[in-house]
Amino acid sequence: MQYRTLGKTGLLVSEIAMGCEGFTDKSQQEVTQMVDALQAGGINCIDLYTSNPQVRSCLGQALLGRREKFVLQGHLCTIWQDEQYKRTRNMEEVKEGFQDLLCRLGTDYLDIGMIHYVDALDDWEKVVQGPVFAYARSLKEAGVIRHIGLSSHNPTVARKAVESGLIEVLLFSINPCYDLMPATENVEDLFAPENYQTPRLNMDPEREALYEACQALGVGITVMKAFGGGDLLNQTLSPAGKALSLNQGLHYALTRPAVACVMAGAHSFDEIQSCLAYETASEEEKDYASALAEFPNFSWKGHCMYCGHCAPCPQGIDVATVTKFWNLAKAQKVMPETVREHYAALAHPASDCLQCGACESRCPFGVPVIQNLQAAQKLFGR
Repeated sequence: MQYRTLGKTGLLVSEIAMGCEGFTDKSQQEVTQMVDALQAGGINCIDLYTSNPQVRSCLGQALLGRREKFVLQGHLCTIWQDEQYKRTRNMEEVKEGFQDLLCRLGTDYLDIGMIHYVDALDDWEKVVQGPVFAYARSLKEAGVIRHIGLSSHNPTVARKAVESGLIEVLLFSINPCYDLMPATENVEDLFAPENYQTPRLNMDPEREALYEACQALGVGITVMKAFGGGDLLNQTLSPAGKALSLNQGLHYALTRPAVACVMAGAHSFDEIQSCLAYETASEEEKDYASALAEFPNFSWKGHCMYCGHCAPCPQGIDVATVTKFWNLAKAQKVMPETVREHYAALAHPASDCLQCGACESRCPFGVPVIQNLQAAQKLFGR
C-alpha cells in the first residue's frame, strides 16, 4: 500500500481508503471481517458520513483494540431521523449527533472532523459565521477533533472554504465526468443525463482552480464518488458513453493535484480486494488517458491531464510534474513558496528541453507541451 501525506495535517493515509456505504446493512460479524480485510490490505483511512446508528455501532465494535491503526474522518451536522439520514444545522441536533458518533465508535476523538455537505455559498457563510464552525473550532481546541474539514460537491464553495484558511481537509467528488461539469448548488445536476447530452469540452475551470488552490495552500483532498456511484464503470450508464475500469477511475482521481486518497465504497470482501489490486496493477491497467481520449461525448483536447504519456523525455524532464507546477504557479497572484521550492528541487527543469517533440507526439490530448515548457522556463527562470 502506498501512503500519502494529507495536506498540511501531517497525517499519512493509504491512497485507497474506505467509504462507509459498504458497512450498511451488514451484521457485526460482516463489518468486523471487512475491517480485518482493510487492516490486512494496509487501508488505514475510513470516512463515516452516515448517521445510521447500526453502522456506527458495528464499526465501533470492529475497531476495538485497533482504533489507533485507523485515521477516522467523521462528520458533524449529520443525524438519524425517521430511520433515515438527515443533514442539519440545528445546533442541538449537531451536538447530539456528533456525541452519538463518538460514543458508538468508542473513541474520544476523530482525526478529521468534517463539516458535512456544504454546496451553497450562503450555506458556507452561515456555517463559517455561525455556531457550526464555532463548535468545530471548540472541538479542535479541546482535542476532540484533530483537524477541521469540509465536504462539498461544488467547486466554487469548496474553493471559498479552502482559501479562507479555516479548513485543512476537503472531501470532494472527483471523476472525469464531474470534472467537466460547471459549479452548481444542486448535487443532482452532476448525475442528470440531460446535462451530458451536449458534448463537453475540457475541464471546468472552477474545478481546476480548486485543485490548484488546495495544492498551493496545503489542503488535502479525500475523494468521494470516484466512480459516480458505479455509473462510470458501466458503459450503458456512463455519461461518457464508455466505461472506465476500476483501476482507471482510481488512478484518475489519485493524479489530481492535492489528492491524498480515494474513498472506495466497497460493499464486500471481494470488492475490497478489487480496490487493493490497484496497488499492484500495471501502468497499462491504470492508464486512463487512452480511455478519456476515446470518450465519444467528451474532449480534453489541448488540456494536460497529468497522465504521463509524454514520458520518457530524452533529457530526463518530468514533463507532467513541470506542467503541474507551472499550472499551480500561474493560477496564483503571488507564486507560492512551496511551488517555487519544489520546482527548484527538480533535477531537470523546463530549460533542459531540446524541443525534440517526442512528448507532443505521444500526448493523446494534443497538448502543446513545448510551448508550456517554454512558459514554465520563463516563469521559474530555468
